[in-house]
Amino acid sequence: MKNYLIAGIGGTLAGLLLTTQLAGPILAQDATKNADVYEQLDLFGNVFEQVRGQYVEETDPKKLIEAAINGMLQSLDPHSSFLPAEDYEDMQTQTRGSFGGLGIEVGQEDGLVKVISPMDDTPAAEAGVKAGDFITHVNGEPLMGLTLDQSVDMMRGEIGSEVTVTILREGEQEPFDLKMVRDTIKLTAVKGRTEGHVVVLRVATFNDETMSSLEADLKKAVDELGGIDKVTGFVIDLRNNPGGLLDQAIYVSDAFLDKGEIVSTRGRTPEESERWNATPGDLAQGKPVVVLINRGSASASEIVTGALQDHRRAIVVGEKSFGKGSVQTVLPVTADSAMRLTTARYYTPSGRSIQALGINPDIIVAQPRPKAEDAEEDKPRTESSFSTSEAELRGALNNDSYSDEEKRQLETEAAEVQATAKLREDDYQMAYAIDILKGLAAVDFRADAVPDGAKPAVTGADSGTEGAPATDAPAGQDDGSAPGEGAAEGPAQ
Repeated sequence: MKNYLIAGIGGTLAGLLLTTQLAGPILAQDATKNADVYEQLDLFGNVFEQVRGQYVEETDPKKLIEAAINGMLQSLDPHSSFLPAEDYEDMQTQTRGSFGGLGIEVGQEDGLVKVISPMDDTPAAEAGVKAGDFITHVNGEPLMGLTLDQSVDMMRGEIGSEVTVTILREGEQEPFDLKMVRDTIKLTAVKGRTEGHVVVLRVATFNDETMSSLEADLKKAVDELGGIDKVTGFVIDLRNNPGGLLDQAIYVSDAFLDKGEIVSTRGRTPEESERWNATPGDLAQGKPVVVLINRGSASASEIVTGALQDHRRAIVVGEKSFGKGSVQTVLPVTADSAMRLTTARYYTPSGRSIQALGINPDIIVAQPRPKAEDAEEDKPRTESSFSTSEAELRGALNNDSYSDEEKRQLETEAAEVQATAKLREDDYQMAYAIDILKGLAAVDFRADAVPDGAKPAVTGADSGTEGAPATDAPAGQDDGSAPGEGAAEGPAQ
């Protein structure tokens, strides 16, 4: 027994010695790291005091500290930023759908202010601002060298006041000015309408009202057509939609999916990873869907597009999207300030990240450049028709095999085709999407007929935590491109 006890003690002593030998260097490394951090904080304090005491003009300590915090966050990525009290309040107001300004979602690229997208029915959209434009001057003052916050501040002003921005646009030989009048921006999240027997859902942003508006507008449009059996298909127009709230993107995706993964997010550690799955129920009831995107479609728009594309639930038409695949969380710092911090990357159901790559459409359709207003067109010099058909020949036999009701139906169908043809002049991409839906309706396509083997989407088993239903979407997160972005991106006001 004594031998066992000695052996036990010896084993314990050896274990203690081994643990001490291993833990000692680790503790020393941690202590060294902490010491380095404290040294850097001392350095910051020294610089701060030197600036306060010796800068040529008197400084505001609060502004200095906020600028230092913002600089730290902006050094991480373009979407992390500090939100002082005023900006934090603006962000909370804007995600609810109403604010004052020009209605431009902007970012910064190589020191230049770049338009991500103009918002629908805003001064910027009406003036002709386009996604991809660069804003170089505001009221003649150059923006080069300013932070994005400073540039946005220059575009802000009193409601009703006029502002002139100088635009640099790809394809234009020289910069040009656009004049706008600042206004209260009321974001209409969703607008529904019908084009023939197609329901068009224009989703302009992802704010608190998006899902409820989409459900209401979809139901109204379907009822106008006489029920779902009369609907050819649905177009979800996400062009120039800069994104918004992550939970709303999940809800909208779930509205058109019966099952499967919608999106997964992967954080710094596996424990921080999550995924969200669709719940039963398809608002489109299996009818074909086309999603329209362009270079102004970002973040939440790309989540919806990626989910529907990977599940082969929709055909994606248009141009490659913006390519923002990160998620930001707004973390309160004090009672009235917060920081927007990138906490995860998101992945589509097939496991692909679109960060800096964007989503490629299934069918690339570029929007033709509008014709110049003063351009002379080759107009016919006579209104007489020189095309000939059987019906125009003198003495042609009448076709009495159709009833009056059948003839009216044929005339209605012909009018719809002509309306789509006319739409090509105003919105070629939309007309293309409608033609696709007509073609799918002609062969009686249904979404539930697509075999699982033809879908790139996976179960998401390797994406982190167990899949949560879409109803558990995180209301506290956004995709970093919602109106009210801090120093990284934000609406020019």
